[in-house]
Amino acid sequence: MNRLRQILANPELRKRIIFTLALLVVYRLGVHVSVPGVNPDALARNLGKAGDLLGVVDLFSGGAFKKFSVFALGITPYITASIVLQLMGAVVPQLEQLQKKEGEAGRQKINQWTRYLTVGLAFVQGFGIAAMAQGMGTDVVTNPGFGFKLLAAFTLSAGTIFVMWLGEQITERGIGNGISLMIFAGIVAGLPKALESLGTMFRDSIKGVPNAFPPGVFLLLFFAMLAVLLAVVLVENAYRRIPIHYARRADSSRMASQRSSYMPLKVNTAGVMPVIFAQSVIFFPATIAQFTKWDWLGKAASYLAPQSHFWIYTLVFVATVVFFAFFYTSIVFNPDETAENMKRSGGYIPGIRPGKETSVYMDSILSKLTFAGAVYLALVSLVPLVLSSNIPGINFYFGGTSLLIVVGVAMDTVAQFESYQVMRHYDGFLEAGRIRGRRGK
Repeated sequence: MNRLRQILANPELRKRIIFTLALLVVYRLGVHVSVPGVNPDALARNLGKAGDLLGVVDLFSGGAFKKFSVFALGITPYITASIVLQLMGAVVPQLEQLQKKEGEAGRQKINQWTRYLTVGLAFVQGFGIAAMAQGMGTDVVTNPGFGFKLLAAFTLSAGTIFVMWLGEQITERGIGNGISLMIFAGIVAGLPKALESLGTMFRDSIKGVPNAFPPGVFLLLFFAMLAVLLAVVLVENAYRRIPIHYARRADSSRMASQRSSYMPLKVNTAGVMPVIFAQSVIFFPATIAQFTKWDWLGKAASYLAPQSHFWIYTLVFVATVVFFAFFYTSIVFNPDETAENMKRSGGYIPGIRPGKETSVYMDSILSKLTFAGAVYLALVSLVPLVLSSNIPGINFYFGGTSLLIVVGVAMDTVAQFESYQVMRHYDGFLEAGRIRGRRGK
């Protein structure tokens, strides 16, 4: 309570919190506004049979996808556009120069291109899911035709643009990363319903209702969720510190001095993105097979179904997560560039020559950390699947991808709270004890 009072006592922080909460409320209200001409209940029943990829999309849209809301696409097109430009930056020299050498002007130009690409992707995806909904039957779409698909595409594109604008406003004038907070809000919004379902099952267990789970199952579920939560918090806070020394320089007193620092490398540098990529790749064949008549695709997708071929799915999923972890880490961290910058600033790692040897050394450490982080991501993501396969009927909602996102966003937001508090105390210190010069009156 004392920490909460300190936060609310900060006028700037209080305004930012109120602004953030207000925009999140607007976002959650828009989730319940459906696109005209669609029966959301009939659509939700059909989407429940359409594969788990749509469940991933629904997770990022906060439940808006299965309601065919105006925010059904959520910020998925924006994330896709950002990833595409990041990947292109690794192979297109002009984009690489904008990302790394043009400073703030380059970042603003890339952000503008990301917005344009988001609009295009949103229209294409909106037209596609409108066609998918229309193909499910007249009970889903009341007035099928090209006009409906065009209306839905424009409506969903406008919703995506509005959600993107909300996220940017939260980032700029609120607290935390706006896009991440909206995903966070969507996941947390589904938590009460999941807890209510578990509560009902627990009451049935206590009352001895036939075919109910024994109370020990819920105790196991609680400890499993607690263990996964602690593991995520510990690993997300884990760093490997690489010591860095800077060349000796003469200071104002003509004494040689040496500055020491360290470079923190996260164990999980790639974040949750490898899990999202892996799930999308694995579930894509099953989702497409639902809307095509290709028997070979359906047969191939059945081998990747966790319900029927658990071990095949597990091996493919772990291998895919490891691949995307190394792939994404290579994009967000460049050892050659880091070693070159360190050499220019006069820094070096003790016992390692500056330049190429430093790059090879950091790359070897990063490879070990990335592999450990990928295994951690795969294990955390498989916990809900293992529990649900051994305890049928139990919905381990707060786990896997959702838990990784929630914990990561919560930790980042708390870090911003602390930074604002430090700024507040620092300003107060200067105002109370302003240091005067020797000749000041």
